[in-house]
Amino acid sequence: MGNTLGGRGDTGWATEEPKTNTKGRGGTSSVPDLLKMYCQRLAVPLARTLVQRSAIRAESVLVSRSLSTSAVRADIDSAAKYIGAGAATVGVAGSGAGIGNVFGALVIGYARNPSLKQQLFSYAILGFALSEAMGLFCLTMGFMILFAL
Repeated sequence: MGNTLGGRGDTGWATEEPKTNTKGRGGTSSVPDLLKMYCQRLAVPLARTLVQRSAIRAESVLVSRSLSTSAVRADIDSAAKYIGAGAATVGVAGSGAGIGNVFGALVIGYARNPSLKQQLFSYAILGFALSEAMGLFCLTMGFMILFAL
């Protein structure tokens, strides 16, 4: 009547199991049934902790990756700001060269025809104002790139 290998109700035990009385259930259970019940109860929390640990590891990997990429991205953004501001500052140097050309042409024109002094001077002031306006515009754009973005 006991469970043996190859017998009816094969559980893998080679000897006959003693019946034990489980308190509070009002019935009897065999040792393999109790062992199976406790193993199942232990296996479920163990499986849950393994899944939770792998989820925590994956989450920590994502956090560390996002931190490292955000630092690189911030460096790239600041480098782009400085490059853009530097390129805008080149326009200020161009303005200085333009002002030099305007007054150089004034001197040459005055040397060729001194009677056009007043008209040449008004054109020189107009050229100076336009060149200076472009220089100030470039400087303003450089500051906007640095401090507004």
